[in-house]
Amino acid sequence: MILHLYFAKRFVTSFAIVASAFLVLIIMIDFIEHLRNFRGQDVAFIKILELVALNVPASLHQTLPLIIILCSIMLFLGLSKSNELVVTRAAGRSAIRLLIGPIIAAFSIGVISIIVLNPIVAGTKKQYENLTSELSNLPINTSYLSANGLWLRQGTNQIQTVIHAIHANLDGTKLFKVTLQDFDLSGTAIRRIVAQSASLEQGHWNLINAKEWPLKLAQNPEANALSKSSYKIPTELTRDQIQDSFATPASIPIWKLPAFIHQLKKAGFSAKRHIVWFHMEITLPLFLSAIVMIGAGCTMRHTRQRRTKLMVLMAILFGFSLYFLRNFAQILGENGQLPEVWTAWIPPIAAIGLSLAFLLHTEDG
Repeated sequence: MILHLYFAKRFVTSFAIVASAFLVLIIMIDFIEHLRNFRGQDVAFIKILELVALNVPASLHQTLPLIIILCSIMLFLGLSKSNELVVTRAAGRSAIRLLIGPIIAAFSIGVISIIVLNPIVAGTKKQYENLTSELSNLPINTSYLSANGLWLRQGTNQIQTVIHAIHANLDGTKLFKVTLQDFDLSGTAIRRIVAQSASLEQGHWNLINAKEWPLKLAQNPEANALSKSSYKIPTELTRDQIQDSFATPASIPIWKLPAFIHQLKKAGFSAKRHIVWFHMEITLPLFLSAIVMIGAGCTMRHTRQRRTKLMVLMAILFGFSLYFLRNFAQILGENGQLPEVWTAWIPPIAAIGLSLAFLLHTEDG
């Protein structure tokens, strides 16, 4: 037990060193990138620093597997150079038992990332997106999803229109049971329209079976109501704007994702991207454990043996390959080409199985 705690402590120390180096590197690269993006614009320096600070948690969370593979290599190379692995093996401990401490530490880091880092990323990600849109003069969230359906907002310099629909198709270009409410600049309602459906076409909404009520003062809205089988309402919204304005999966805390996924499905939208992200977060501890086993399989040999540098290079290549394979599977899952559960669970489970077989062959075979 004491030996497992010792190796786990060494792993956590290596993780702290590598994570600190990555943190400095992320801040420097992010700062330079934001300076380049807002070059020539009247953006205050403090705003650039605020953007960098808000983006750091998300970047650190994204690079967590790369940090784990590097700290794993750092740990086992250090143990090999100090002959601690030789002494431990001489005491009758197998290579598999040596990994219990580091694997538990990596798994714990993954759990802490889900419980602590994920909510931080969700909060800062949303603020980062809003601040970026504000500084870039882009619209901020034209869509909102609630238990009552889908809400959209569009407008001009004179009129703001709020659109509510009970259901929609997968890309948000066709709405059902639609209500449109027009407001002037003072916030006074001036018109209400109810339609059976609304289709987004080039530059306008095409309403089917619509009824319009003017809401001007000193008038009877029902007496002046008009019914039309087809009615066109100008709009600047596009399909991409509607889809992009929904909250990204990373900007939603993991414990709120199931409810948000349910609302997306209820409104008629595809929730594949959010389902895949949810399972990716759940499987993160397993994935980090697989990364540790890959690093250990390539670097647990004694440093006096030949091909140490080659094995280190192989560990890095295998770790990076698994990382990009996981991201590629995520893309396939979001596009519907793979089942959502397979996308998240197969890569870490397969990596654990292969790395375990490799360890058994090289160390205990």
